[in-house]
Amino acid sequence: MSPKPRPNPSARRWRERFRFSRTLESRKNGSGSGHVINGFADKLDLTKLSVEQFVQVLETLHMLGTVGAGVELSSLSTEILVDLVQRASKDQIKAIADHAELRSVFLDEIFRRMSEHFLPEKAKYVDFVVSWRFLGGTGEDGFDRFQTVIEDGVCVSSIDLARSPDTTLTLSVDDFIRMATGNAAVAAMFVTGKVKVKGEYTPAVRFSSYFDIPKPG
Repeated sequence: MSPKPRPNPSARRWRERFRFSRTLESRKNGSGSGHVINGFADKLDLTKLSVEQFVQVLETLHMLGTVGAGVELSSLSTEILVDLVQRASKDQIKAIADHAELRSVFLDEIFRRMSEHFLPEKAKYVDFVVSWRFLGGTGEDGFDRFQTVIEDGVCVSSIDLARSPDTTLTLSVDDFIRMATGNAAVAAMFVTGKVKVKGEYTPAVRFSSYFDIPKPG
């Protein structure tokens, strides 16, 4: 892999803010498994919900979070989130991807959790930038865009880190939700073209190995 220029001071400040925010999130979510929303989601029978009802449930939970009711999607433990995606139908996950607000919420939440589940010991000698392009977006050329930077044992993701990518991955949001929660065979997604790769393949193929994501039940 070709050497990359050292990050500028603003990038260093980004990483420092990330380390601090990660500590706050860990404290905030330390008792997350006991949060009321986890019990609710765990007992939710998705097979009895139509796609519209599934979306309405998520909309309500998101609305409660935005008004400060103490019930919010970000309080879902990662284990429950992984299980929820596993139990949801393809149409239900597709409905999240097609819903402008929920799409944004789930993308933000997954990228936030990437940093929480990052394994720095697995990436001691790794230095790369992955750009993500999500189909059906509202941004440039019809894509929603994120970047993930793994550098100096730190993983940072954001909408725009203004870095030159080693690898660019293009895929649908619903496929990404399944892939990021371990509910899709990553290798098969590359082989079948559901994930299109531009640039170096190594970061794309090894990306999931740098994270400790709970396995679907």
